Amino acid sequence: MMLALGMFVFMRQTLPHQTMQRESDYRWPSNSRIGKRDAFQFLGVGEENITLAGVLYPELTGGKLTMTTLRLMAEEGRAWPLLDGTGMIYGMYVISRVSETGSIFFADGTPRKID
Repeated sequence: MMLALGMFVFMRQTLPHQTMQRESDYRWPSNSRIGKRDAFQFLGVGEENITLAGVLYPELTGGKLTMTTLRLMAEEGRAWPLLDGTGMIYGMYVISRVSETGSIFFADGTPRKID
């Protein structure tokens, strides 16, 4: 297991990812002052985003059913717990976007490669 989002497990047989990008925002608004530099105040933690990218080969890994499962999870409109293979818990995350690009097609139009 590479990652698990709710009951969906990211692994070689389902949806392996090659890159994982994690961004954390912290809110520091500035307050202008006359004759001095701006003052900053910490208002707390902002958004945290995790982006997974990878290549899916339907003959070797998951195919359309895998992507459909993720889309159905996103359509439920709820947050899911995210944890990795070492047991680290990242927290609760929503699926905000699912993107796929098919290429190298079979004769029936099914992609051999999905980015």
